[in-house]
Amino acid sequence: MSRKGKVMVAMSGGIDSTVAALMLHHEGYDVVGITMKTWDYAGSGGSKKETGCCNIDSFQDARQAAVHHGFPHYILDIREEFGDFVIDNFVEEYIAGRTPNPCVMCNTHIKWRALLKRANALDCDFIATGHYASVYRHTNDRMVIKKGLDETKDQSYVLWGLSQELLQRTMMPLGQYRKTEIRQMALDMGYEELSKKSESYEICFVPDNDYRGFLKRRVKGLEEKVNGGWFVNKNGEKLGKHKGYPFYTIGQRKGLEIALGKPAYVTSIDPDSNTVVLGDEDDLNENVMDVAKINWMKYDHITPGMEADTKIRYKTPAALSHLFPLGNNIRVQFYENIKSIAPGQSAVFYEGDDVIGGGIIQRGELVLS
Repeated sequence: MSRKGKVMVAMSGGIDSTVAALMLHHEGYDVVGITMKTWDYAGSGGSKKETGCCNIDSFQDARQAAVHHGFPHYILDIREEFGDFVIDNFVEEYIAGRTPNPCVMCNTHIKWRALLKRANALDCDFIATGHYASVYRHTNDRMVIKKGLDETKDQSYVLWGLSQELLQRTMMPLGQYRKTEIRQMALDMGYEELSKKSESYEICFVPDNDYRGFLKRRVKGLEEKVNGGWFVNKNGEKLGKHKGYPFYTIGQRKGLEIALGKPAYVTSIDPDSNTVVLGDEDDLNENVMDVAKINWMKYDHITPGMEADTKIRYKTPAALSHLFPLGNNIRVQFYENIKSIAPGQSAVFYEGDDVIGGGIIQRGELVLS
């Protein structure tokens, strides 16, 4: 047994998780590799060939790296756990007129807990992943997620839901590196093909990136139930027929298939009446939103009016705001108007590079001062 301890590393077969495992191995940890099968592509009904983290090639790449460096590797089948929660939530949120974030749900409720359960069974001290973020212990003794050094790859946004219990055992060795450095490490370690391997940005269980098609296949009779609803303006006046409210998202402009003589954007969705509200770009402006299902990370509570940088979308820059407790929820007041606040997406609060906490957006609105 290594003095540094035993660590279970989630290995997808991609460059990041492979380099993370090999870094820890070279640092003297006893490494156990584990690859999680979350989804069966054969049952997805999509048109695209298997890609990403759940195909046989990825499993083989992860296993070969482990065998080559002399540490054990296992494949963990969590399809049932994943499907029951992540996929069901994904479908339910769209049916409710919201825009889900399945990666957050998977990290928060499935992946980390599945890892920890198996880590305990194999007497591992830690679990580790190839995320571009860091974990550290704050002076108040709480564990905190910190942004990755590489701002273009930072993944702290999708990790806001991790509990203190999970963070106590978590390592993220790539947080202090840039992607270019990780590619060079893979090359230096003799993994030339891996260093050139492309990345997938798709939802893992929607391999053809067609979530509308996935919903139609997943919910029997969905298209018949929602087809033929109305596009309306903010005054409720009918503008034309749409293909069903679950197939649209807040801020969407392309693919509406309606001609109004000017650009139109989805500004809100009403599942009860199967209507999709269209407006101008300015109608997307909002400066207040409510956030529920809060998980505090850096602090166990906040003072009313606390200033924070709030991020409402993975690829959208954070915006300066004030946070106000509202029962079990948080009301976020932005300094300036922001666009396309989408219920169902995650809101993550930052103090500098540290994640204060996060939650699920319930609604947004424009409040005139």
